[in-house]
Amino acid sequence: MGVSAEMSDLIERMAGGRIYDLSHPLEPTMPVSPNHPGFRMSLLRRHGDMVRADGGSASNEMIVLGGHTGTHFDALCHVSQDGKLFGGVDAFAAQTGGRFKELGLETVTPTVCRGVLLDVAGHRGVEALEPGEPITADELRRVAEQEGVTLPRGGAVLIRSGWARHWSDPPRYLGHDGGVPGPDTSAGALLAEADVRITGHDSMAYEWLAPGAGHSLLPVHRILLVEHGIHIVENADLEQLAAERMYEFLFICLPLKFVGGTGSPVRPIAVVPA
Repeated sequence: MGVSAEMSDLIERMAGGRIYDLSHPLEPTMPVSPNHPGFRMSLLRRHGDMVRADGGSASNEMIVLGGHTGTHFDALCHVSQDGKLFGGVDAFAAQTGGRFKELGLETVTPTVCRGVLLDVAGHRGVEALEPGEPITADELRRVAEQEGVTLPRGGAVLIRSGWARHWSDPPRYLGHDGGVPGPDTSAGALLAEADVRITGHDSMAYEWLAPGAGHSLLPVHRILLVEHGIHIVENADLEQLAAERMYEFLFICLPLKFVGGTGSPVRPIAVVPA
C-alpha cells in the first residue's frame, strides 16, 4: 500500500524537525540513588589486543549498571503496595525465580505519543526550585494554563523543576539533607485523573522529598505505578526544551527489553516538526 501525500508530508516534517535529547550522559561520576547499583564501564578488548590478518582490530567493553541508573524508565513491577503490583498482581509470586514473570520491561510497548512540558521553574521565574519544595496539582494547572497546553490523555507529561542544573553535584542533587523539589501526591492524582500514559521529572526520585527524608517514602510512585499503571521517567534533562519554550512535541521513549526487569536506562527524545 502506498504512502498518502498527507502522510509523506508529515514524515518529511518530522524527519526535518528539531530533536531534543532529554537524557544525561552515563558515566561513573553521575548521581545514583542509594537504593540502586552504580555505573561502571571498562574496555575488555583494546585495539591491538587482537589484530586480524588484514590489519583490522576491534575494541569492546563491559558495562555494569542497575536498571535505575541515569535517565531511566520505571516498569510497573518496580513498586508494590501491601504486597500487590498494578492490577492486583501478587508481587511475591511474580518475582519468584530472580526476575518478574509479570509487568516486566519486556511487556512495555514503545512510547510514541503527544508530550507536553510543564515548566514549573519557568512559571515561577527562577532557574530552579529550592530544595524540598513540593509541586502541587494547583500549580501544574496554572502552568498548563499559562503555556496554553492541556494534559494529554494517553500522552506524556514532563515536569521541570530546574533540578537538572545540579546533576554535576551528586550530594546536592540527591538531596538527602536538604530535600528535593518535585510533584506531591496532589500532582500525582491530577496526572492519574488526566489518564496520562507516562510522566517524567528532572530529579532522581521523581517526587517531592522533604529535607532529611531521603527515599524513605515515595507515595507518588504508589499513585502512578501501582494504582494507575502510569510509567515514570526519572532524571530527565529538560533544560533545552524549557530554554526554547517548547511546550508541545512528539515524545519518544523506548526502554530496553530486559525480560522481567524493573527499570531501564533510556534516551527519550522530543521532536518538534519543521
